[in-house]
Amino acid sequence: MPQTPAPSSASAPPPASAPALRRAALGTTDISFFVVSAAAPLTVMAGVAPVAILLGGIGAPAGYLLAGITLAVFAVGFTTMSRHVRSGGAFYAYITRGLGKRVGIGAALLALVGYNGMEIGVYGLLGTTTADTAHALGGLDVPWLPVSLAGLALIWYGGFRSIDFGAKVLGVLLVAETGILVLLAAGVLIKGGAHGLSARSFAPGAVLVPGTAAVLAFAFAAFTGFESTVIYRREARDPDRTIPRATYIAVGFLGLFYAFVVWTVIQAFGAEEVITAATEDPAGLFFAAITTYVGPWAADLMHVFIVTSVIASLLAFHNAINRYALALAEEGVLPAALGRVHPRHRSPYLAGAAQTALGAVVVLSFALAGADPYQQLLLWVNTPGMIGLMALMLLAAIAVPVYFRRAAHAEGPWRTVIAPVTAAALLAVAIFLVVSKVDLFTMASPTVNTVLIALVPGVFLAGLALAQRLKTRRPEVYARFAAEPAPADHEGDVPTCPLPTPSSPEPVSAPSTPPDPRPAP
Repeated sequence: MPQTPAPSSASAPPPASAPALRRAALGTTDISFFVVSAAAPLTVMAGVAPVAILLGGIGAPAGYLLAGITLAVFAVGFTTMSRHVRSGGAFYAYITRGLGKRVGIGAALLALVGYNGMEIGVYGLLGTTTADTAHALGGLDVPWLPVSLAGLALIWYGGFRSIDFGAKVLGVLLVAETGILVLLAAGVLIKGGAHGLSARSFAPGAVLVPGTAAVLAFAFAAFTGFESTVIYRREARDPDRTIPRATYIAVGFLGLFYAFVVWTVIQAFGAEEVITAATEDPAGLFFAAITTYVGPWAADLMHVFIVTSVIASLLAFHNAINRYALALAEEGVLPAALGRVHPRHRSPYLAGAAQTALGAVVVLSFALAGADPYQQLLLWVNTPGMIGLMALMLLAAIAVPVYFRRAAHAEGPWRTVIAPVTAAALLAVAIFLVVSKVDLFTMASPTVNTVLIALVPGVFLAGLALAQRLKTRRPEVYARFAAEPAPADHEGDVPTCPLPTPSSPEPVSAPSTPPDPRPAP
């Protein structure tokens, strides 16, 4: 059988004795905390849902349900493939299996830029929400930049510590932010709302309105981060079961919870009055509702928990980015130093330090340019990141049926063909909706919006160029890109010697079948 070229010393994975990520550290609940925290439910509800109500009317809750259903369909093929692909590269590994190494490397670069965009922009939101909270609770005027820089240090420390430490922190913060929303909903339900409870929000006449397209765009954005379950495969207990369960729990919880909370806020004001209230003070809609139905003290708590919600989202994305960087360093695509794992905490600490440094550079650059931390740092950096992650989901949905058409497997057609093809069509519509309504996300000029949208295909094309460069100048790295890892030798190890796997378009065998003896192109 032809041998895969030996990796060069510059890109070789660490020796078997090197510290590795902590195995079996995360259960279903832990991973669910990571992915739901990344979505920042309280921030999404209090900060974005009022705009969705303003645009879509009382039918806004149905938009969140429709987005959740779409992503649940995507999760069917996505989680099925997670049982067949053991690489730590998540999205790019799946895409490589189905669509080939060039597309996979393009996807890897897009994932790295996309997740960084989703996180770094949020430091602007951390600064503004903290300043708003300090002003609301104590009348203090707090500058945003020191808060954002302090947040960078705090998130770095959270990522530096062990993954189970991060899971515990996120568990506490997530309970706090969802708890305050549950408290609001309970108050509305107990008092019967403004005019009694009504299901009009889910009637066809309320849903089938022109503004629903804009609501769907906001709703899809609200789920960003749920797909990161597979990033934690190497640290999960029984990943073949844990990852699918965590994915379905995350998308199911977010879809139902978002729709329920938005519906209760509509009940709090009344179907007619809520539009007026959202128009007059969208930022204060949720605070006014909880003040009326629970009390001013609960509004004060909501202010505090919005800040902790943003911190939880930052930590969740930071951990996801670190593991992508670790995987790409092990591939030889990023510098090998980023693949080092801390001997005590078992965290990719150098990848975390690099990500924090990048965040500091971006935050300081926007500050020095006099940019607004919300309208420019958050929205301009977040938006291409969000579109990039949606594009990755689309590529992954396309890759699933292509992979299973070539691989030997015992999965049914619903999981391997029908669901992923349906998800690909729905995700294409979702991306179109987001791009067509991008001005609602960025509040920027058409020129700026064009640049922000063009960044996504631009990064992907740069990834294709990188793939060609690797194939030409570093063929050993290209040959083993996204290869299946070898089984761990003993507890505490993670795979360090990748097994060669054939590249698309040659048939790909499932992990349980013998490798194809034909050489990779």
